[in-house]
Amino acid sequence: MTVTAIPRFTGDAEPYGGGDPYADHRTADFPFTHHADLAGRQLGAAVIAANDEFFAHRENLLLPGPAVFDPEHFGHKGKIMDGWETRRRRGVSADRPWPEDDDHDWALIRLGAPGVIRGIVVDTAHFRGNYPQAVAVEGTALPGTPSPDELLRDDVTWTPLVPRTAVGGHAANGFAVDVERRFTHLRLKQYPDGGIARLRVHGEVVPDPEWLAVLGTYDVLALENGGWAEDASDRFYSPASHTIQPGRSRQMDDGWETRRRRDRGHDWIRYRLAGQCAVRAIEIDTAYLKGNSAGWVSVSVRDGSAGGGGEGGEWVEVVGRTRLQPDANHRFVVAGAVVGTHARVDIYPDGGISRVRMFGALTGEGEAGVRERYRVVGG
Repeated sequence: MTVTAIPRFTGDAEPYGGGDPYADHRTADFPFTHHADLAGRQLGAAVIAANDEFFAHRENLLLPGPAVFDPEHFGHKGKIMDGWETRRRRGVSADRPWPEDDDHDWALIRLGAPGVIRGIVVDTAHFRGNYPQAVAVEGTALPGTPSPDELLRDDVTWTPLVPRTAVGGHAANGFAVDVERRFTHLRLKQYPDGGIARLRVHGEVVPDPEWLAVLGTYDVLALENGGWAEDASDRFYSPASHTIQPGRSRQMDDGWETRRRRDRGHDWIRYRLAGQCAVRAIEIDTAYLKGNSAGWVSVSVRDGSAGGGGEGGEWVEVVGRTRLQPDANHRFVVAGAVVGTHARVDIYPDGGISRVRMFGALTGEGEAGVRERYRVVGG
């Protein structure tokens, strides 16, 4: 296992002095954040238990968006914080008033989509002098939907993902993870106590092949089924991965929107499908994009397995350049079943789309690949 904090933040932040509370927030461009957040609430992730949440609720850990800070917001327990915050730990007696070295608080997180974790961000935003001294993260994989009691049984094996590591206050503490295994749940530990604003768990979804086989025809581009937004021409307003999240978009920034082009080019997203699939139907949704939706769209599919290494095959256009309407769902039936491993959506000239869905089924080769991947990562 190789784990690296990139970069490493430690120590207190300065007390809040007014103005923008994020002006002195410590963060960095982490190399793994292009992967989906497996702990996203929209995927169905949840903080299912914690040993203590006296000052601030555990559920705040997975809220979308950055934590907010209101210096005037107090309640009967003290300062109200947007994060998970536990009470101060004490020792066993007046002679030993300090916590023991191994004393810690913990929270159990059910990932919204099981997968291989590439990086974790433990963000202590606004916890300037009341953040934990150190954190650790462990993972496990259990079938079904286990209860907290089942997860805490002595016979459950927890794999270290982030060893106990000192962290900084008011900082996005990032950790690259190199453990090629599929996980369903995490245990977040903070030593000895304190507050954490947000937890982000970036990785690759690894779906259960038995579940996909039962579904038959399904959205082979959906994040929860193993799809991935590999690259995009523009991520100015929002990431391309929004387009393969579950459900319909809930507001404008819940889709993908590019900056305004001032040239003769166009924007695009390239996707990897759940495996080699036969694509039969496509939806392009522009929900909540009214004056800024894409003008036209085209869709192409490529079979990367044709040339080996995932790089072969020619792009085959399955939806020619078509006018899009704002705030509307557009449906296209593919003439015949087009086989592919990758898809590309081109929008002209710029603008936004909220969701892309591709309905189809794994081919025999695709199903074999999904089953082998599942086996290799311990599913």
